[in-house]
Amino acid sequence: MTERETPESAVNGEVNSPGMVPGARIISYNLSEGERPDGLKVRWKVRIFTGKQAEALNERQAQAIKELLTWAREHRTQQGP
Repeated sequence: MTERETPESAVNGEVNSPGMVPGARIISYNLSEGERPDGLKVRWKVRIFTGKQAEALNERQAQAIKELLTWAREHRTQQGP
C-alpha cells in the first residue's frame, strides 16, 4: 500500500495493488500524514515465515510470552482498596 491509502480503503477493496507476489516475504504499510500521531512517521513491516522458520518463530514467541507473564506475576504490586 502507498502512504495515501488507509486501512479502511483496503478493507473496502479500493487498494490499487497487485496483492501478494509469489515469493514475497515482507509487507510494508505507511500511515498517511493525517493518521500520524503528532506528525511522527509510522511504518509497519510484516515478515511472513512458513515451514520450519515459522515453527521456530512460534516457539521463540511462546517462550518470550511465558517469560513476560512470569516476570509480571513476580513483580505484581499491591493496589490499595
